[in-house]
Amino acid sequence: MQARDAITMAVRALTAHRLRSFLTLLGIAVGIAAVILLTSIGEGLHRFVLAEFTQFGTNVVGISPGKVSTGGANPGFPSSVRPLTLADAQALQRIPELVGVTPGVSGNAEVTANGRARRVLVYGTTAALVQGFNLRVRSGQFLPDEEAESARAFAVVGAKLKQELFGADNPLGARLRVGSLQFRIVGVLESRGQFLGIDLDDVVYVPAARALELFNRDSLMEINLTYAEGATAARVGDAAKAILRARHGREDFTVVMQEDMLRTLSNILDILTMAVGALGSISLLVGAVGIVTIMTIAVAERTSEIGLLVALGARRGTILRLFLGEAVVLSALGGVLGLVIGIGLAQAVRLAVPGLPVHTPLLFVLLAETVAVLIGLAAGVLPARRAARLDPVEALRAE
Repeated sequence: MQARDAITMAVRALTAHRLRSFLTLLGIAVGIAAVILLTSIGEGLHRFVLAEFTQFGTNVVGISPGKVSTGGANPGFPSSVRPLTLADAQALQRIPELVGVTPGVSGNAEVTANGRARRVLVYGTTAALVQGFNLRVRSGQFLPDEEAESARAFAVVGAKLKQELFGADNPLGARLRVGSLQFRIVGVLESRGQFLGIDLDDVVYVPAARALELFNRDSLMEINLTYAEGATAARVGDAAKAILRARHGREDFTVVMQEDMLRTLSNILDILTMAVGALGSISLLVGAVGIVTIMTIAVAERTSEIGLLVALGARRGTILRLFLGEAVVLSALGGVLGLVIGIGLAQAVRLAVPGLPVHTPLLFVLLAETVAVLIGLAAGVLPARRAARLDPVEALRAE
């Protein structure tokens, strides 16, 4: 039997029962559409979360006071953990591969300016924050590069805070009271939106030494090291540990590599995306059952036709391929329909909910169609083998 004749027979067999064939491929289509929609949402969330974390730069090593991992010391003995200080931050600047060292201390305080008051997040830092965390200044400048211990009382405000306190007026040069201290505004930042529930535009940045005074603290909450391209986080982290161990006499701090954190987060999100896709793929089982059912019925209805083909010289392998081809065509058409429905629904969700990131990678599309074809192939094996093993004499008598 020629390939053209086999295709013609398969098409005629499927079109002879249009409704039954359509309902069968619809089962596959629903499963593929569910997988595409759910994985598109999962992949979109994956990219969104990683983009949120990487908007501050990726070449960052964070240092926080206290040791996260536990040791074997008796907890009854008093601890002598030394806090992180501005002097520690200055000492870390000796690492040659660093672009900037950013001490950090934060807290909430009431700010007053232009006859208006507002309670916001106050972040104490240095000039290195701009380069290390990709900040963009809309007007004026960021905190000047000065000695941390003698930094002047300058402040930089976020876009929302500027709008709430000054409206359309220019705030540069205006006085801003933060808690009990007075500052002069020297810059306004570009809008950055929210991050993990924190409004990054409703923040005021002041020198770290002034923030320590404001919050009556003697230690920093963190020190962030931004390293140059080509350097490795492990090498920078080891150098930072060596310097701080020499200063503190022990490793009473924790070094966190941002690239390790992002890698772990990415792996978790990948697993969640696959889990969501697996839930959607349960619908494919319904389609597979439908294909088995329709192909089994087709074998029963076309018993005499199979007997006639065998009697005319058709090989059993040809009969097997014929019925397998019908199953594959059904599943492939269902896969294409499912892709259209799934991608359409994903785009509809994206338009209806602009804040919900939806992304459909080409790999998912190709994988979904491949899975659909494989399901058709697997589901059609048993009915096709049954058709190929029919006794031609008994098959001809079936009519």
